[in-house]
Amino acid sequence: MSECPFCERISSRDDIYATTEFAVAFPDGFPVSDGHTLVVPKRHVARAEKLERAEWAGLFDLVREVSRELASLPGVEGVNVGVNSGEVAGQTVHHAHVHVIPRRPGDVEDPRGGIRWVIPDKARYWPED
Repeated sequence: MSECPFCERISSRDDIYATTEFAVAFPDGFPVSDGHTLVVPKRHVARAEKLERAEWAGLFDLVREVSRELASLPGVEGVNVGVNSGEVAGQTVHHAHVHVIPRRPGDVEDPRGGIRWVIPDKARYWPED
């Protein structure tokens, strides 16, 4: 089994731009928008809900800081925050992590529904235009 890529980044401090007692933040290796950031607990745990209470709080405190920083960038008018926990939820790296994705006007044709699009047949809840 190969080494965890997030644990490797944490130990090498590669590209980490924020760190706290329990978490680190670094650019996503496959960003969906400019500035897409991952916030990752320092301790290797596969799923976010398995974190201890203090680790959870520390992780999401850093998510808040990163979200605020990204939201203040020129042209950024929104932020998506998401967690894929478990393979059926789309998790591909088995180290808990939170995506913080800055959003800009026009980056998609119609942003309504946001993260609801993970299940496309259920995403649209508003009346047809």
